[in-house]
Amino acid sequence: MVLNILLILAAITLLLIIIGIYFSNKIIYPKTWTHEDSYKYEVENGKLDKEWYDSLPEEEVEIDSPFGYKLYGYFFPVEDSKKTIIICHGITYTLYGSVKYMRMFYDRGYNVLIYDHRNHGRSGGSNTTLGYFEKSDLQACTDWVFNRCWFDSRIGIHGESMGAAIALQYAAMDPRISFVIADCPFSSLKSLLSYRLKQDFRLPAFPLLHVASFISKLRTGAYFGQVSPIKAVEKIEVPVFFIHGKDDTYIKPEMSQQMYDAKKGYKKLYLAPNAKHAGSYWNNREEYTKLVNEFLDDIGM
Repeated sequence: MVLNILLILAAITLLLIIIGIYFSNKIIYPKTWTHEDSYKYEVENGKLDKEWYDSLPEEEVEIDSPFGYKLYGYFFPVEDSKKTIIICHGITYTLYGSVKYMRMFYDRGYNVLIYDHRNHGRSGGSNTTLGYFEKSDLQACTDWVFNRCWFDSRIGIHGESMGAAIALQYAAMDPRISFVIADCPFSSLKSLLSYRLKQDFRLPAFPLLHVASFISKLRTGAYFGQVSPIKAVEKIEVPVFFIHGKDDTYIKPEMSQQMYDAKKGYKKLYLAPNAKHAGSYWNNREEYTKLVNEFLDDIGM
């Protein structure tokens, strides 16, 4: 009897470990786009104006990550400008997903830096942590901009999805930046994964998420609970503009609402109509650009 119970418990434990490894793999080793495929997709879908993009002065850059690999990107300078926007793409994609946002900043005289996150595109790094290590990579990019454009530069961050979550986590640790625009961020990785487990697999968070988190900790050095933009937001002193598609079913717009409510100081919130995940700009280009310009005017940028 005791032996049977032990065998059942061992089988359950083994099954949980196998499932935990599977979910850990999906999160920290996502299937990512190549540069070539993402560029082709953006051009073919009209999101990258090739004629305009090719007309820009462009510098290919490799920035040293504090974790020993290179971050690959492009810098688009505006002569004598001391304003720079760093744009952070979403999970599985590449820096070409940031190009659609460039023009509204470039037209205001901003230098633009776009780059691939770790384990994405042409950057190094062996896994993805959705902000735990990426926020320090973003700090390395900021350091690079200050060195390139002088130390009295003003730098803002625009992020989409995972990139927005990275930007918020980073803003809590570096007071040198001037603002953040966070488009469809998640508020908590644990909350997001619990929601996705229920939606995609009809599975409860407990105990699967806890097992996957422990396995990810062994592999990357970070638990899922250590990735929490909403905790970071409470510490951010610079202005933040939260943007989220009203019809986003991947990351619920309530997450941006929660972070907007938690943010102290100057803040702005735009819940974009007719927009699913990462679709706020593309489905509302005129209004999106108008609101970003108003935000930048309000904060003197």
